[in-house]
Amino acid sequence: MTNITRPTLVIDKEICLRNIERMAQKASDNNLHFRPHFKTHQSVVVGEWFRNFGVSAITVSSVQMAEYFAADEWDDITIAFPLNVLEMNNINRLAANINLNLTLENKETAEILAKHISAPAGVYIKVDTGYNRTGIITSKTSKLDAILEVIATNKKLNFKGFLTHNGLTYSALSTNEIFSRHFDALLKLKSLKQRYASDFPNVEISIGDTPSCSICNNFSEVDEIRPGNFVFYDLMQQSLGVCTFDDIAVRMVCPIVAKHPSRNEVVIYGGAIHLSKDSMQNTDGKEFYGRIAINKKGEKKILNERNYVARLSQEHGIIKVSQKNFDFFKIGELVEIIPIHSCLTANLARRYLTTQGEEIKMINS
Repeated sequence: MTNITRPTLVIDKEICLRNIERMAQKASDNNLHFRPHFKTHQSVVVGEWFRNFGVSAITVSSVQMAEYFAADEWDDITIAFPLNVLEMNNINRLAANINLNLTLENKETAEILAKHISAPAGVYIKVDTGYNRTGIITSKTSKLDAILEVIATNKKLNFKGFLTHNGLTYSALSTNEIFSRHFDALLKLKSLKQRYASDFPNVEISIGDTPSCSICNNFSEVDEIRPGNFVFYDLMQQSLGVCTFDDIAVRMVCPIVAKHPSRNEVVIYGGAIHLSKDSMQNTDGKEFYGRIAINKKGEKKILNERNYVARLSQEHGIIKVSQKNFDFFKIGELVEIIPIHSCLTANLARRYLTTQGEEIKMINS
């Protein structure tokens, strides 16, 4: 990595492959359809790594992303974001060329879709199991029925089932709480599936959060999993007990540009536009934006929580460093930052460098 001169997101391909293999095996062991979410890596090159593990169907978060991966011959794509009716022309072009699944969460959008769709498309209804971001609460069956009635008016639309993202697992305080929140979601989804099974015997349940897909083993009534973050993982997942540091495949590598011994602070070229503003709290209750990894005598070492990215502005990052470790940092050298949230960090980076020196482009790079 000696050729790095500016903030660069470096990924370890071997760790990524190990993470993909583990999740693919998890799906196989539980008789689940594996439809990974590609919004984390957003790269056709990384996408190819998934094909090696039998992945043929994917999830994306936008029509633009669906177009990008469809151009690379991914022909079974679910857009797991509420349908944007302003993109109907693009949606119709996609549906005419691939197996496209769309996501609805209200009757108004369903009516527009039924009126303007010109090619066959699958439809999932997005349901809310408690996260309260988007989707219909599972008990509001009258709203679900209203959407189903609209879908039935157009034979080009094929109702596939119910899709959810249990984001509550990301705010859990322990792995036991992840298990509990996952189980609560399963009960709601099971009830939903049973209610509609007589009219729709092939109704599917699709879930998508990385924490439960990574560590839970009960997937009763679930047909499909759509995790995305697992390909890279990050500090958020590590803090939840979902992965270890050895499973985190990404580092934002930043040049050291200044040191302030009186404050035990190191200034890096790497700010909010590189790392995002996602933060966590350390054991002392201090807010931080990344953990620090260094090379010491040829061996990589993750410094303890007394060494962390303490502040970010647009280009600047301020690292608080313990007095003991201050001399590890040299102006003109590089430091590795483990990101809080790899999805946002990757989205900001727009391209990767592998640990083998290969440059990988992303969508719009």
